[in-house]
Amino acid sequence: METTTTIEPKQKVYFDLTTSPHLHSKWTTSKVMWFVVAALVPSIAAALTFFGWTQIFIIITAVVFAVGTEVSIQVIRKKQITWFDGSAALTGLLLALTLPPNFSLSATAIGSVVAIGLGKQIFGGLGYNIFNPALVGRAFLQAAFPVQITTWLKPNFAVDSVTSATPLAAFKFDKIFTDTVPMAIGNVGGSLGETSAIAVLIGGILLIAVGIVNWRIPLSMILGMFLFGGMFWLINPQNPTPIFHIFAGSFLFGAMFMATDWVTSPITNKGMWVFGLGISLVLVVIRIYGGLPEGVMYSILFMNGFVPLINRYTRPTIFGAVKEEKKK
Repeated sequence: METTTTIEPKQKVYFDLTTSPHLHSKWTTSKVMWFVVAALVPSIAAALTFFGWTQIFIIITAVVFAVGTEVSIQVIRKKQITWFDGSAALTGLLLALTLPPNFSLSATAIGSVVAIGLGKQIFGGLGYNIFNPALVGRAFLQAAFPVQITTWLKPNFAVDSVTSATPLAAFKFDKIFTDTVPMAIGNVGGSLGETSAIAVLIGGILLIAVGIVNWRIPLSMILGMFLFGGMFWLINPQNPTPIFHIFAGSFLFGAMFMATDWVTSPITNKGMWVFGLGISLVLVVIRIYGGLPEGVMYSILFMNGFVPLINRYTRPTIFGAVKEEKKK
């Protein structure tokens, strides 16, 4: 009985030669940006509830001019148009939520142009900016429109004891402490996205749960506020308590949505702790000794400038590096 053997042709094997990084994530830039936008929905809803539906025009203006500025600059520079990745829209949205209710639409548009133009595109676009673009726009508006940006609106559900002043301004200038419950709910004066701590925490915890936000930065900021805020409070009981520091102003909003920006925050675990603690220390000093009642914006921008240095001195030791040094 004869048998035949069939020889299969050799299959070609292809190897992909690529540069690092070799580890990939399910999160693309576009998915991350639009997911963060979705996480801001509770804060947007709180803003419209407490300050009126007309505040949506501030949000729309900021987003439209942010996207428009990005597209215009990319056309001028003959670069790929990337408005659909959501980064410009997110910058405009974050800027809008840091503004007071009924803020000028023209000034809002200017802030968005500055945020994208000077805060992002001047450095080369997404991934190259040193400072948080939305905060760059907010800082410009703080300097250019100081009266408008510190004019607050009384919330819709305010009782007689609730004023239009922010809790931080009420303490800074009148030594009046605001109860924690109104600050947690959002029934106080303040910027559109900062007043409701509950709304901010809902969005922030969602981002931490899905892995977009690294928990180390918000946690280090909160622990830093207990440490440094508690220290100044123990020295002088007339200073705000750590709890007041955490719930008042834009601390939680900054901790969840601003300080955690992937581009402008440290990439090392140790660096994130240093970064968060540094923000809290600078913030407490500004709030207690500075001329302005709030300082989240300045403290984050200040620490953004130290991120390259933080990354350099907190990077892990390369495998084998210590042994090579010993041989020398």
